[in-house]
Amino acid sequence: MRRNAYYLSSVLVCLLIIFFPACSDDGSQTDFPLSAVIFHSIDGKQVAFTALTHSAVNWEWDFGDGNVSFEKDPVHVYEEGGYYIATLTAKDKAANSVTAKVSLAVSLTPYALLTGDHTAEGYDGKTWKLTMSHTVNDKLVNSDAGFSLLAPKIPSLPPGAFDVYVGLKEAYNDEFTFYFDGSYKHNTSDGTSFGGIVYAMSLQKMGLAQITKVGGKAALGADLFALTTYTPVENATFVLNENENFTIPTIPKFATGTQPPGIPVVTYPGVMTLDFPGSDVFIGIRDFHRKVIVQEITSSSMRLVMFMTLSPDAIISQNPLIALSTSAAILTFEAVN
Repeated sequence: MRRNAYYLSSVLVCLLIIFFPACSDDGSQTDFPLSAVIFHSIDGKQVAFTALTHSAVNWEWDFGDGNVSFEKDPVHVYEEGGYYIATLTAKDKAANSVTAKVSLAVSLTPYALLTGDHTAEGYDGKTWKLTMSHTVNDKLVNSDAGFSLLAPKIPSLPPGAFDVYVGLKEAYNDEFTFYFDGSYKHNTSDGTSFGGIVYAMSLQKMGLAQITKVGGKAALGADLFALTTYTPVENATFVLNENENFTIPTIPKFATGTQPPGIPVVTYPGVMTLDFPGSDVFIGIRDFHRKVIVQEITSSSMRLVMFMTLSPDAIISQNPLIALSTSAAILTFEAVN
């Protein structure tokens, strides 16, 4: 009992020291050293800030989006979601100051999820790679409006599918890094790229790449995928469009050697797209259509639809082999960092 009483009295003394100014021997008040800590809570794009300070008489907030406040405990609504650093500068009556900072993830946009926290120390973009485990949503499909299965007997890709079915485990090696400023980097460890065999053959025919490995067989015995030599493009960029009516040309599966008049098209309304301006810039699969659909994106994964079909540039080539390429791959990528 005596021990408990001693413990309670010690706790009370500590609380008095923390919450009430100390007094010197002559009875005068002694101020605590100037200090500041930030407490915050986030609700959507609204952030409530609380300044936990000692000896401060002035508070200045910089919310990291160009707005400021001189309230002690402000509430701020950010116009756009994203990563921000909020800074509190507290001053005492002698004009001494102390600074506290807090990192915020506010109603993250797809762009922020794609490029990562650019406010973090040592930020070097956000890197993604094709997940070898795959998901039930990963599949090979036709490039029609409903993404019908290319091979109905394979409703989804099993783990390591491009190694198991195609023998090209190198498909999982490449890394793709997106930066907040819109720049893009493709890292390939073996100097090759993964793509459809039709496009690979076209590149080889034009002397633009050399096929280094082929794998997998279609129903008629034709190879499905290939690895070709590849040097990543310097100073590449990307564009993320969150809402677009995306139209692509497509060709009937049994097209003849010449392009028919009036190339048929398919439109995907209101989709999110990821595009790569410039030549030979892509993600995942190196084929004619570099623009992809982003079906879903979170902080740790994103699911893309990559088309192995015609682009306007491909139509000009009048290559009969290209007319047979009308499929798409729905694949999941995982965040590396």
